[in-house]
Amino acid sequence: MSPARIKILASSIAWNLTLITVGSVIFAIGMKSIAVKHGLVATGVFGTALMAEYLSGISAGTWNILLNIPLFIVGWLFVSRKFCLYSAYSVVVTTIAFELIQINFHIDTQLYAAVACGVICGTGLGIIFRSLGSSGGLDIVAVLLWKRYNIGLGQTYMLYNAILFSASAMFIDMDLIVVSTIMVFILSVTAERCLSLFNQRKAVLIISDEAQAIAGVVSRKIGQGGTILDGHGAYSGENRKVLLTIISNVQLKKLEEIVYTHDSQALMVVENTFSVLGASFSPRKVY
Repeated sequence: MSPARIKILASSIAWNLTLITVGSVIFAIGMKSIAVKHGLVATGVFGTALMAEYLSGISAGTWNILLNIPLFIVGWLFVSRKFCLYSAYSVVVTTIAFELIQINFHIDTQLYAAVACGVICGTGLGIIFRSLGSSGGLDIVAVLLWKRYNIGLGQTYMLYNAILFSASAMFIDMDLIVVSTIMVFILSVTAERCLSLFNQRKAVLIISDEAQAIAGVVSRKIGQGGTILDGHGAYSGENRKVLLTIISNVQLKKLEEIVYTHDSQALMVVENTFSVLGASFSPRKVY
């Protein structure tokens, strides 16, 4: 392996470990300082571990490691070894942070606690998912389903927790289950939002006789390429050029100015895109 390749690999490993460390610590803080303090039923396997702690008195950190063992076997066989090693590191960091860190957020109302815990823990999970690993537990199943069947991470969590909360209803107050459901919903939305935040782009279709000239200016002033498509007017029957380009949110107004400076009659169609991979955008994640 060449020195340049080794340097890139080391940089990638350091970046992934940084994301996992920061995300795992944030997640553990939310669980320990808010969820446990208010007796909330948390999400995923860690939520199951908390339930086990409530019933047995044995630390959720210990239960978390025990419950993860069979799931890591699944991940090792069906995802990748690299993914499992990163995820194992996350489980270790989460467990240590859960045992050692305690922060008082001074939140007394359960509903407020559910909202705060959902945002904090969802942010932690989202940061972890930006890496090539996971926080272990249900994340392994969620990544496997996402990788093979494109089932959203949040959807997997919601389904699992629907089952967990239904079982919990036999021995936990219903008000607590409702509050916990709110927490899990906010957590799922926050995690998916955090995961897609840096992949969000605008897909823009520009129908104009000046499409080629506009493409040149966009390339020079915005630094973004494009593709010229051949169009055909349904009513007029005239051949038209259509420019397709992908830009970030902050570049939209600049693009709008360029387009209508060149052609005041241009038609500009803007669509939100939540995942743009390849070329100069985000690389495809390979676990």
